[in-house]
Amino acid sequence: MTTTLKDNTQREIEIVASDLPLHCPMPDMMKWNAHPRVFLPIEKTGEALCPYCGTRYRIKAGEVLKGHH
Repeated sequence: MTTTLKDNTQREIEIVASDLPLHCPMPDMMKWNAHPRVFLPIEKTGEALCPYCGTRYRIKAGEVLKGHH
């Protein structure tokens, strides 16, 4: 199975429950231009902004987050 790495230029990313706990950069992003991993609290507000690169993460509309604190 081949994994396609995403360029780290996308600045708005929609996530789903399986992406939690959320961290930036995400596992499918290229590492050569990445910053240190930072965990982002998204569960309460439905969105989070990475303090390093400014990427905005949003929970996909209608997505139910169960079992995450």
